[in-house]
Amino acid sequence: MQTVKKIYVSLIFLFLYAPIGTLIVLSFNASKTRSKWGGFTMQWYASLLQDEVILDALTTTLLIAFLSALIASVIGTIAAVAMNGMKRRTRTLLIGVTNIPMLNADIVTGISLMLLFISIGLRFGFGTILLSHITFNIPYVILCIMPRMKQLNPSVYEAALDLGASHITAFFKVMLPDLMPGILSGFLMAFTMSLDDFIITHFTKGAGIDTLSTKIYTEVKKGIKPEMYALSTIIFVTVLILLFLVNKTPDKKEKTN
Repeated sequence: MQTVKKIYVSLIFLFLYAPIGTLIVLSFNASKTRSKWGGFTMQWYASLLQDEVILDALTTTLLIAFLSALIASVIGTIAAVAMNGMKRRTRTLLIGVTNIPMLNADIVTGISLMLLFISIGLRFGFGTILLSHITFNIPYVILCIMPRMKQLNPSVYEAALDLGASHITAFFKVMLPDLMPGILSGFLMAFTMSLDDFIITHFTKGAGIDTLSTKIYTEVKKGIKPEMYALSTIIFVTVLILLFLVNKTPDKKEKTN
C-alpha cells in the first residue's frame, strides 16, 4: 500500500513538473529545433539580455510588482488592524468579502476593472495596471496578516498606552514589530502574484505597454523563439524562490522568538 502511494505521488509530480522541466532543458539547447539536442549553451539567455523590448517589459513588470505589493501591504495592514478591532460578526463578514476577489475568476476581475476604468474615463496604461494589481493583491496581504493579528497579546498594546504612549507610537513600537512577519509574507505573496499575472493585466494595460506575461503572449503568437524558453525559465525560478521565502520567513521569525 505504501508503494502504491509513492507511485501515485510520483506520477502527480511527474505530470505537474515534466513540462516545466522540458522547458528548462530546452532553454539550454543550442539547437533551435525542439526535436533534437544540439548541445549545452547559454546563448539564448545572452540574446535575451540584449533584447531591449524584453528588458523594457521586465523593468515595467518589476516596477509594477514592487509598487503594487508595497501599496497593497500598507493598505492591507491598515485594513487588518481595523477589522481586528471590530465585533466578531462584522469582522467575519468583512473577511468573507475580502476573500471574494481571490475566489473570483481572473477574467471576471479583469473585465470588471476594465469597464470601471472606461466608465470613469481613465486612460489605459501603467496607472491602470498598477491600480488593478493593488486591487487584487490587497486580499492576499490581509490573508497573511490576520493570523498574526490573532496571535497578538492586546494587553501589551494597552500597557503601552497606560505608560503614556500615543496610539500611533504604540502601533509602531509594539504592534508593528509583531506583525512584520505577516506583512513581509503578504508583500512577497503580492509581489509574486503581480509578477505572474496575465489575464487582469491583459484587460487593463492598453496599447504601448507590456509586462513580461503579455509580452510572452504576443511573441508566442508570432512563433516560439528559444529566448522565450529562457525568459519563462527565469520567471519560473523567480516565482519559485519568492514562494519559498513566503513560506519560510514566518518560521524563521518564530524560531528567533
